[in-house]
Amino acid sequence: MAESTTVEKTITDGFGREVTVPVPATHILCSGAGCLRYLTYLGGQDLIVGVDSIEKEDQKMDARGYALLNPQFKDLPLFGEFRGKDDPEKIIALAPQLVFKTGATGQPSATNAAEGDKLTEKTKIPVVMFDYGSLRTPKEQEAMFQGLRLMGEVIGKEDRANELIAYIEETIADLESRTKDIPESEQKTAYVGGVSMSGAHGIISTEPAYPPFLWTHVKNVAGKMGTAHADVAKEAIVDWDPEFLFMDVGTIQMDNDGGIGELKNDPSLAGLTAVKEGKVYGVLPYNFYNTNFENVLADAYFIGKVVYPDRFADIDPKKKADEIMTKFLGASPLDKINAMYKNLAFSQITI
Repeated sequence: MAESTTVEKTITDGFGREVTVPVPATHILCSGAGCLRYLTYLGGQDLIVGVDSIEKEDQKMDARGYALLNPQFKDLPLFGEFRGKDDPEKIIALAPQLVFKTGATGQPSATNAAEGDKLTEKTKIPVVMFDYGSLRTPKEQEAMFQGLRLMGEVIGKEDRANELIAYIEETIADLESRTKDIPESEQKTAYVGGVSMSGAHGIISTEPAYPPFLWTHVKNVAGKMGTAHADVAKEAIVDWDPEFLFMDVGTIQMDNDGGIGELKNDPSLAGLTAVKEGKVYGVLPYNFYNTNFENVLADAYFIGKVVYPDRFADIDPKKKADEIMTKFLGASPLDKINAMYKNLAFSQITI
């Protein structure tokens, strides 16, 4: 059988930089929040020759399916600190063919073209950069897809990248089709609190453009606050008084169970309709070292089932989550993740 040959190819990366790389690359590093997640989505985890510090740490709670399913990452050599703080000397010693580099879109851990140029200057190793993107807006969604295609092209996994993108689009289309005919006057209101962002946060931490609400036509009471991550005033949550409260279970990494503890102990929140009516539910962590896209899609089916049960009558949220996670990661880490978070995801939370 003929061995596959590597050719030098000049590509334009996600930051418009022209980079010459060997294709398909077989010895690589992934730098920055979420970069290694993309590589595992494409089935390229065997290509990495080193990891950043977060991959070597033991986490008491961990929502990163890609890391839970690849414990071997912990044994790989270290090339720098997490959030893209690379150590050029360590990178040179590992001699990768190239470095992929990304960061959280619109966040302090985001990256820029100059960082890639600087790293190449110091190491003489090509750096391929892309914007991590998100599923919040069409523009950020296109950035995500562009990142997957770019990585796929460089490691010879273009078919896999296109397959995953098609699956994401089909899944979103299915979610939207189930609820798109609900008149605005009949759409339910909800709030999601406790969303992690560079660490765990309490109830005021939210996503005004929370994709699961957008896709299922649930009115996000914080929706008028734009598309970026936001902290809101507790008074605002009380004023909005949403019909449903969803708590990102990442919040329990804080003392006293974070936002869930606040709902139990803060008198100002006790009068919320959702608390009184028992409509408080746990969802899988949205972010953990950047966005867990498989969790976001899985959460959307659970939310749809809770808010519009007749529209999701055929859906078992746990089975659907297993299917989605397996499509992204090759297996489902759902039970592992949920066990770490006290099995609060996909459940009604008693306040």
